[in-house]
Amino acid sequence: MPLRSALPALLAALLFGASTPLAKLLAGNMPPLLLAGLLYLGSGLGLGALLLVRRLRERRGGQPLTLLHIPRAERPWLLGAIVAGGMLAPALFMLGLAQTSAASASLLLNLEGVLTAVVAWLAFRENADRRVVLGMAAIALGGVLLSWQPGGASFSPGALLIAGACLGWAVDNNLTRRVSGNDALLVACLKGLLAGVTNTAIALYAGASLPGATQLGYAGLVGFLGYGLSLSLFVVALRTLGTARTGAYFSVAPLFGVMISLVLWPDMPGGLFWAAAALMGLGVWLHLSERHAHPHTHEVLQHSHPHRHDAHHQHAHDFAWDGTSPHVHPHRHAPLAHTHAHYPDIHHRHPH
Repeated sequence: MPLRSALPALLAALLFGASTPLAKLLAGNMPPLLLAGLLYLGSGLGLGALLLVRRLRERRGGQPLTLLHIPRAERPWLLGAIVAGGMLAPALFMLGLAQTSAASASLLLNLEGVLTAVVAWLAFRENADRRVVLGMAAIALGGVLLSWQPGGASFSPGALLIAGACLGWAVDNNLTRRVSGNDALLVACLKGLLAGVTNTAIALYAGASLPGATQLGYAGLVGFLGYGLSLSLFVVALRTLGTARTGAYFSVAPLFGVMISLVLWPDMPGGLFWAAAALMGLGVWLHLSERHAHPHTHEVLQHSHPHRHDAHHQHAHDFAWDGTSPHVHPHRHAPLAHTHAHYPDIHHRHPH
């Protein structure tokens, strides 16, 4: 069960890690902000097409239609996530990147996972035991070793801007958790479309020009896989793992990116790579081997998300149901007190 719960986050990291070398290989020499905008647009448009295909299949099969709706009370969380992670953070990152070296930027990007966990623990009171903290530290240290270059880390105004971008993405991750109970494709699609339109418009206003149709298509494809599907899986992981643990697993994305780069551009990695891989592997194992169990009480809760009829989902249906699982519909949780191993998922956001 721990591996099954962690799998969406690890797959999200794999897809996102692959997007960096693939963007370098396929998208050509575009201004960074324009490329970011096109990647986000590819994400939003691709996921929008998936949502349309899914809706058509549901209609033709006579199945209950998936609810494509963000509750009014949760819309400010989604808008805040889009502004923080889709608009402000990319702009800060591109400004910082213009004033600092690639090595420094790579090192500083490891702040995102750490800040994501810190915001989750301090601002949103997500629980963390010793194994989770040690695992996060091992993964973060592995990320530092993976991107380390002698003389690469330096303090500068550009470094502060990149640190600000990492904080923006950390806030984005934590706010997205608040809407993770909704359809993951819809959440990721809205984020991709709004962030993509904004970043692309800013880049074009600043003087950038759109590339040819081939490069546009390649950028869109990379964005759909590395941003769209990755973000959808990230939202699923937030739903089942909570923010800090999802952020920790997602922090191994640079390791996947380096491995794919070595396939595309073969070169024997040095000792730092293997040390980083070992530390990240240790961190993932610490998280997978975590067991958090204590008596806890579930309050009344009403929401909609994919679910199976397990210990937390014992309800009748007011529609014809063929017994397939998982399935999606609005449902209500009655008060429940019990003890079992659990993560800080959408059903376990209780204080400790």
